[in-house]
Amino acid sequence: MSNAKALPLLEREPAAEVAVPCCPPLTERPLTADEAERTAGMFKALGDPVRLRLFSLVASHEGGEACVCDISDVGVSQPTVSHHLKKLREAGLLTSERRGTWVYYRVEPSVVAAMGQMLKIAG
Repeated sequence: MSNAKALPLLEREPAAEVAVPCCPPLTERPLTADEAERTAGMFKALGDPVRLRLFSLVASHEGGEACVCDISDVGVSQPTVSHHLKKLREAGLLTSERRGTWVYYRVEPSVVAAMGQMLKIAG
C-alpha cells in the first residue's frame, strides 16, 4: 500500500472556472512549507529518467493522450512501466482511463502550464 498522496497542482476558482497554479513563481516569494512539500512530490515523480520519459511520451503524443501500448517501449519491462505510470498518477501528473483491455493516459489538465508558471522568472 502506498503512502503517496495525490498532488493538488491546481485549484479551480469557482466563479471564473480558470485553473490557477498551486504555487507562485519561485522568484515571486518563498514557498510555504505546504507548497514546498506538494511541489517536491511533483518533481520527485519526474526525477526518475523512466518516469520523465513516460511523462514526455504522453504529453507529446498526438491528441494529448496515449495508450499504454504506444508508450511502453522505454527499455524496461511492462510491470516496471506500470509501476512508473502509477507513480506519475499518484503525483497528480497523469490521469488514466481504461478502455477495454487498454489503459489510456493523459497529462492532467494545465499541469505543464502550472509547472512552467512556477519556474517562470519574474519580470
